[in-house]
Amino acid sequence: DEIFGKAPAKAEANRTLVHTAVLEKNWMWLNDYKIPNGVHVYGRRFDPFGPANYPAEIEKIRQMTAIRDSAIWLAASEGKKMDVATADKTTRTLPPVTTNFNPKENGALTYLYGNEALSKLHTAPGYKIEMFASEETFPDMANPTQMTFDNKGRLWVITMPSYPHYKPGDTRPDDKLLILEDTNNDGKADKQTIFARGLHVPVGFEITPEGVYISQGTNLKLYTDTNGDDQADKVEIILSGFDDHDTHHEISAYVADPSGAIYMGEGVFLHTNVETAYGTVRATNGGFYRYAPQLHKLERTAQLAIPNPWGIAFDEWGQPIFAETSSPDVRWMMPGTVLSRYGESSDKSFQLIEENQRVRPTSGLEFVASRHFPDNVQGTFLINNTIGFLGMKMHTLVDDGTGYKSNFVLDLVKGDDRNFRPVDMEFAPDGSLYFIDWHNILIGHMQHNARDPLRDHVHGRVYRVTYPSRPLVTPAKVAGASVEQLLDNLKLPEYRTRYRTQRELRGRKASDVLPAITKWVASLDKTDPRYEHHKLEALWASWGLNRVDQTLLRDLLNAKDFRARAAAVRVVRYTGHQVKDQAGLLTQAARDENGRVRLEAIVAASWIGKEKGLPVLAIAKTMPLDKWMQPAFETAEAHLNGESVRKKQEKIVGTGLKGEELALFTKGKEIYSRDGYCATCHQPDGKGLSASQFPPLTGTQWVLGSEDRLIKVVLKGMMGPMTIQGKTYSGQAPMTPFGGLLNDNEVAAVLTYVRKSFGNAAPAILPAKVKQVRDATAKQTGFYTPEQLLKQHPMEK
Repeated sequence: DEIFGKAPAKAEANRTLVHTAVLEKNWMWLNDYKIPNGVHVYGRRFDPFGPANYPAEIEKIRQMTAIRDSAIWLAASEGKKMDVATADKTTRTLPPVTTNFNPKENGALTYLYGNEALSKLHTAPGYKIEMFASEETFPDMANPTQMTFDNKGRLWVITMPSYPHYKPGDTRPDDKLLILEDTNNDGKADKQTIFARGLHVPVGFEITPEGVYISQGTNLKLYTDTNGDDQADKVEIILSGFDDHDTHHEISAYVADPSGAIYMGEGVFLHTNVETAYGTVRATNGGFYRYAPQLHKLERTAQLAIPNPWGIAFDEWGQPIFAETSSPDVRWMMPGTVLSRYGESSDKSFQLIEENQRVRPTSGLEFVASRHFPDNVQGTFLINNTIGFLGMKMHTLVDDGTGYKSNFVLDLVKGDDRNFRPVDMEFAPDGSLYFIDWHNILIGHMQHNARDPLRDHVHGRVYRVTYPSRPLVTPAKVAGASVEQLLDNLKLPEYRTRYRTQRELRGRKASDVLPAITKWVASLDKTDPRYEHHKLEALWASWGLNRVDQTLLRDLLNAKDFRARAAAVRVVRYTGHQVKDQAGLLTQAARDENGRVRLEAIVAASWIGKEKGLPVLAIAKTMPLDKWMQPAFETAEAHLNGESVRKKQEKIVGTGLKGEELALFTKGKEIYSRDGYCATCHQPDGKGLSASQFPPLTGTQWVLGSEDRLIKVVLKGMMGPMTIQGKTYSGQAPMTPFGGLLNDNEVAAVLTYVRKSFGNAAPAILPAKVKQVRDATAKQTGFYTPEQLLKQHPMEK
């Protein structure tokens, strides 16, 4: 009105109709202009599959957008609603996409159900597995991605059958957030409520007192039920600017820290720019965000050289670990949470999984803290895997100086059904373990066309694991409990009960909770071995209300248990707006006798500015800096001084190469290490991952033998069982065809690197040879099978 002047509405009666039409066009236009999964539509992963479908899809969605533009004018001028569904039939048809999955080589296209499906799942001795829910009873249970229990003990599961993203011509995406209940206590879900629907690839969510936060492409949205009917009726965009250039890399795997701040993982390729009240948060490639709802504050809490993390878990002292997912590594996050510089990755610390138990791709992490499970597994962590080894592994995590060490314990669940894809898990209020199964013939975002007809959009399961010889835990009352009862819940051994209790407390009035905390702490038994942990839970409760109890904080900074002191330093890091002597307390912590406490202070110092942070680091430098601390210290010091941490140049030795061949080797080393390329499956050391069915590149004639055979594998990919060094590999996950991703020079480079590394000593491969093979195989479509290649090029003896 300020620009054009006020004018009376000419068709007030048509306002709602026009508004609806505008929203419809906007949605369609946005899915062209800011198309999800753009890395496959336009970017570095367009080849080898994108040409088969995306050019036609773009043409079609633009035709559909034009139709919706006409619908706006029809609504405005004539008050009529256009039949866009009929009009859409005039748009171009999409070409059919054929699958590259070969059932003869990789198993039948069969889905199992009920007891037959259950019979293919096996547990460690003493445990029992049951199916809690499936798509047979609940058709909305399609492609479940994340799960959690609410304060009432109900299971929430988010689904995304629209994955990998909307296809023009399909109905609008209708992914859902479901609430499942077992109302008759028979161990199976019998009631479903749809909390939110109409979602599009919701890869993460977290329940909070104010509502449910859900990933929606570039947006973090808050869904609220305002009338108590368990259905969201209010939706707000809280933050916008998260990149969804690759839909399985966008913000995901939500979990809350002890204060209620939400941690979210983000994968490689993405370039996020989120405007917030505190300034723009910028991020590149893999890492994690922390969003504190109480302050509406987002931070890039860790920017690391990782591919696609899909699993975050906090131990009972508030220390986070994470799963890299695309690689088999599990790491301690805290050392990498130094304030990052744009475009640079901080040190990601050490991987914890022992060599012969490393599997990939993983999904989901959970610590065992349940009296229903055996005493000897308490404090271990669980991790799922979805290719090769299909199931759930258990590992210890024990203190080892400043950091941790880990050892394999057992395979808790192992599946024989090739479609079994466990992706998330959580302990229930009764102490049993629930996990969800994505359940799909195809697995892999880049190994198959996005529209491969075998990508399943129907199946999904929920399973429950118990230990029948031990009683279930009596669920603690959380929702609606008194403040006094909630505080007593914080003494319980079950981490997830305490997690939900803290969430409930964050929804109560600070004026009711804070005095009760003081009284409760005063009543604690000081001789209780868990006394300091109980006090820590009380501190976290006050932190969650954004009213940190500074008396408790100072007590715990001087606790006997170094884990409590380290946790208190973490609170200091985030409460400088309330704790006026923040820098002084961090300086005190930098002198602590324990390395983990000092490391918390080093990391925290990087966030408080040069003037306050460098003096903290100066004190820390007077103390020993071990292998866990040194990289964080160097990064924090450099970043506070506005400098980059210098990368040590790796010296290439022992190749015996010169000139063009040396140049190829050097280039090949870089290509080999790219995310989603060779090192992802075959590993940086070329040893592969036997447990995940990824073969080694060391000492095998597949690498050292026929150049033609090896080049064909790289150009066209390979799928099917094969035997290497006496071990049979299933080949269920195909070797990616790189012919469309790499030119002749690049293929020659990476193969030269592989043939001259890891103890291999075969001749270099030159670009002219790659061109010769590329030309000769131009008509080859789909993956090669090992059988085909060995027929063409028999294995050398």
